Amino acid sequence: MSQRCFLSAKIHGATITCANLEYRGSISIDRALMKTVGLLPYEQVDVYNLDNGERLTTYAIPGGPGEICLNGAAAHKGKVGQRVIIAAYAWLDEAEFGTRKPLVVVTKTDNTVDEIIECKLVGDF
Repeated sequence: MSQRCFLSAKIHGATITCANLEYRGSISIDRALMKTVGLLPYEQVDVYNLDNGERLTTYAIPGGPGEICLNGAAAHKGKVGQRVIIAAYAWLDEAEFGTRKPLVVVTKTDNTVDEIIECKLVGDF
């Protein structure tokens, strides 16, 4: 049976709070945001910079309150104060399409939750 790749979790409009070139890699994300959207430590994520168009793939690690930190080589992809989208995806079998509901968390400028959107994978589109 073939699978399709779907959005599983998204943090929209988070503000970069630091960029640490000397760290060995990844993106540090506020633990509360990770928990709210359902991201696990070391889960693969794509990061899309809303302000400069840069894109990268890395993995998420828990950060401090309000933290969104580009680490290692990713630090070259954004500056403090720029906004990013952080997205994770999952490969699903057809039988799973109706059982999954991706979560989108829209953040305020301080990286706290502004809105939570539960999406549907199936239905009219």
